[in-house]
Amino acid sequence: MKKMALWLIKAYQNSISRVTPPSCRFLPTCSQYTYEAISRYGVFKGVWLGAKRLSRCHPLNEGGYDPVP
Repeated sequence: MKKMALWLIKAYQNSISRVTPPSCRFLPTCSQYTYEAISRYGVFKGVWLGAKRLSRCHPLNEGGYDPVP
């Protein structure tokens, strides 16, 4: 399951992400953040951390450097 989730994120990064204009407020990007979180903590906690990060991605948030805990 972990390998499949990581593969899906890499597939997104190599296809959709490359043809859309960059608009991420955070560094690392949300997809890379989720990839690292899944690699470090497993699928369930990694997806949870990624979802929390995505919920902070809105015009009222400045963004900035936000590494995986």
